[in-house]
Amino acid sequence: MIDADDGVSANLPYDEILVGQSATRTRALTMDDVRLFATVSENRNPVHLDPRFAAGSGHGKVIAHGMWTGALVSGLIGSRLPGPGTVYLSQDLHFLHPISVGDRITATVTVVEKRDADRVVVLDCGCVNQDGILVAGGIAEVVAPVAKVQTAPVELPEVQLIGHHQHDALLKKCERLQPLPTAVAYPCNEPALRAAVDAAEAGLIAPVLVGPARQMKAIAAEHGLDISACRIVDVECPKDAAEAAARLARDGEVQALMKGSLHTDELMGAVVRKDNALRTAARISHVFVMHVPTYERTLLITDAAINISPTLDDKVHIVQNAIHLAQALGVKTPKVAILSAVENVNPKIPSTLEAAVLCKMADRGQITGGVLDGPLAFDNAISAEAARTKGIESPVAGQADILLVPDMVAGNMLAKQLSFLANADAAGIVLGAKVPVILTSRADSQRSRLASCAIAALLAQARRAAAE
Repeated sequence: MIDADDGVSANLPYDEILVGQSATRTRALTMDDVRLFATVSENRNPVHLDPRFAAGSGHGKVIAHGMWTGALVSGLIGSRLPGPGTVYLSQDLHFLHPISVGDRITATVTVVEKRDADRVVVLDCGCVNQDGILVAGGIAEVVAPVAKVQTAPVELPEVQLIGHHQHDALLKKCERLQPLPTAVAYPCNEPALRAAVDAAEAGLIAPVLVGPARQMKAIAAEHGLDISACRIVDVECPKDAAEAAARLARDGEVQALMKGSLHTDELMGAVVRKDNALRTAARISHVFVMHVPTYERTLLITDAAINISPTLDDKVHIVQNAIHLAQALGVKTPKVAILSAVENVNPKIPSTLEAAVLCKMADRGQITGGVLDGPLAFDNAISAEAARTKGIESPVAGQADILLVPDMVAGNMLAKQLSFLANADAAGIVLGAKVPVILTSRADSQRSRLASCAIAALLAQARRAAAE
């Protein structure tokens, strides 16, 4: 018996193979295995990938691709028996029992015949689950190697699956909500108009399109977008569209604003105008809601788009806004990491002093609803191991929900690094006004735009609940 998990990369040449020899390996099936196999094979059958679809199938739950067991057998033959240098001729495999996520499958190949004329080895192949049930079985024929080979195992690349389950979970939270009446300011290019239409089709918003009617209808016709059910407020220029959208929010006709293809400062200028009455006692601030594949929590980064060089007083509002948003997203007591370049208070680095003051203000009840710690360097905020290495004891380190950055430049760079280098999904929202402002970027994917709308819907719901 050859154990496939012994870490030795060696083969058995034809002359050393005996009838009755076998090799085995055991592996537990994970959902990542299923997704990776689907990616490599391009087999998108939803019975393997979609729990809701699979629930209505004959099996009642997600099952593995049958050929996943074939891959286990192939791995045994190519790596162990006969091993390196083996050439496959044929594989006959029968799938006898479904495999579910969590099942432990033991694959075994056993030599049943040798053909000296052409060095063919025939192997009986079987896979059983943790209950001893045969899930797959068959016969393989291979050409065995001539020479003995023993080398260090080939190092395989690390594979990271980049999924969108966190964004999907965010959208799922909105399934029972009524569409949020939303004024979309100047959606005068295809991505902006499509974002509004897609969000409406997803049941997230009820868009009011504010801009030049003729131009918006022409864009819709050109790109096959149905805006027939949308209310249109006909104004010509971006500035007027921003003002008209803000007045709709002021008068209670909509409960959110959404940036179209106009500049951010044009929309925000209308939001902060006194006669539009959208300001509150809170400072206006922006939050990136990030879903990072390598970080298990939803990560809120603030402020990365509105406040350029916030004062200490500004940061009190910025962090309080972010705490309220995190609570609206379902985090009861969010953990806030106040970022700086170092984790010690240094009078020469103002952001460390402000971090210490903010923590003390939280201790005194001047900031509520969250757990604050800082200053923390970025590595300490998101890695408990990094914090332990530096001897930092913190209730926030390694489990931060909110990252409060020193200034807009740092925050913007951090958010975009996570998006473009770490494949994070991002969404953006502006807080501090009487209605949420959905602030999207031209570089945002449609998925990110939908997530931004979902955040606005959840925030509006939380505000209604608090007012009741």
